[in-house]
Amino acid sequence: MSSTDRGGASEVVSGALGHADALYNLARWLARDPIEAEDLVQETFTRALAAAHQFEAGSNLKAWLFRILRNAYLDSRRRSKTEAAELQVENVDDIGPAVETVDESQAAQIRAVVADEIAQAVRALPEIWRTVVILDLEGLTESEMASVLGCAEGTVKSRLSRARAVLRERLAPHRP
Repeated sequence: MSSTDRGGASEVVSGALGHADALYNLARWLARDPIEAEDLVQETFTRALAAAHQFEAGSNLKAWLFRILRNAYLDSRRRSKTEAAELQVENVDDIGPAVETVDESQAAQIRAVVADEIAQAVRALPEIWRTVVILDLEGLTESEMASVLGCAEGTVKSRLSRARAVLRERLAPHRP
């Protein structure tokens, strides 16, 4: 093993946990289920540690982990389709505003309603658009998103543009 390989592996081991929240956030949006999201993050760490020697030291660890997570998600979808083709299970949308209390101010209530409508608009996007929006919110560049998604940078730009246009249309009633 070369010193570059060891440097990349040590970077994965030392830095991967620092991205756990961002990984869970993406997994939650993809899977729409907190338990499945936790499983995806765990699978991501397992795969990342097994492939740590393949990581190039100094490259974007977060983008590399996001790609592993997305691949794990796609693998799990393929498995579930073959294992349970006859089952039609509907996902329950668990993401929403926190339980309101009587003491909550009216401004907080309005923010919660708007946040819920934004979350619903994002959830309603096709999976590939939803993914690119979440990666954008995580601060990845278009080049990094292309690497995560395994597509051309122009494809990322197109998907992001279309997703933003749909979100603007769906959220238009909330514009001042």
